[in-house]
Amino acid sequence: MKILLTGRGGQLGNILNTVLPVFGDITAVDREEINFLDLDSLRLLLESLRPNLIVNAAAFTDVDGAELDPKTANTVNGAAPGLMARWANANDAAIFHYSTDYVFDGSGDTPWREDDTPNPINAYGESKRIGDAEVLASGAPNLIMRTSWVYAAQGQNFMLTMLRLGAERQVLRVVDDQIGAPMPARMLAETTADIIRQADGNIASMLAAQGGIVNVTPEGETSWHGFAEAIFQSAKRRGMAIQVEQLDPIPSTDYPLPAARPLNSRLERGALRDRFQLRLPNWRDALESVLDEIMPRRSI
Repeated sequence: MKILLTGRGGQLGNILNTVLPVFGDITAVDREEINFLDLDSLRLLLESLRPNLIVNAAAFTDVDGAELDPKTANTVNGAAPGLMARWANANDAAIFHYSTDYVFDGSGDTPWREDDTPNPINAYGESKRIGDAEVLASGAPNLIMRTSWVYAAQGQNFMLTMLRLGAERQVLRVVDDQIGAPMPARMLAETTADIIRQADGNIASMLAAQGGIVNVTPEGETSWHGFAEAIFQSAKRRGMAIQVEQLDPIPSTDYPLPAARPLNSRLERGALRDRFQLRLPNWRDALESVLDEIMPRRSI
């Protein structure tokens, strides 16, 4: 199988680049090789490589930046995935694409289902909604893996920011009214590999029958404040230099940002279990596995 992986340099793409080669000949590209704002160049790349499977981990992920530059966000997150999906449909290929809880408005407290109607409240969410719709409408065998709060042992993310601030400050204030499930990028990449493995070499046929949107998050739920609390507790057990003595919960209104954030980022997980017989561990156990990459656990 010939695989095109986009977004090689991102949190998810970096790990996908290590787990996908077992399935075939992989070409991994990032912004140095392809400008997603130049759709003609993207089309030429597809024609030259002619992949059997496209794994699109490229995205414009600057949520606040998207408010200032929605055109770029819509091109990278919307038009580019649509082009790749239509190419896949015309060339007997399949596409994996990654989506976000930000396509929803965050109302209520019921987990969002795959078939719930998107209603984004910020430009980033709208750009991802466009991409999802383009992929679904393309006719290509596809799987859109919708997740939330992605983080990893490298890159820029909430966990690493908390570890840095926690080593510098004694008092921190963290939002506690946004609820979701933190998702390790490695777990998302390994879930992708688990699904590809189930296809037994015929990924297009499997996705034609079982594809579409599937929510992929760990079990359980927490707030950003609860996530930070768990990060600091585990980091201290591992002997990391954490100075925080006071972690104050605050409402989102006390931490204004250019882009509104959904309060309810819960995602219903039944489809992942029913379609692919996969169930992910609790978010707390998932956090421990990511921190293991930074510093092994130890008894104190």
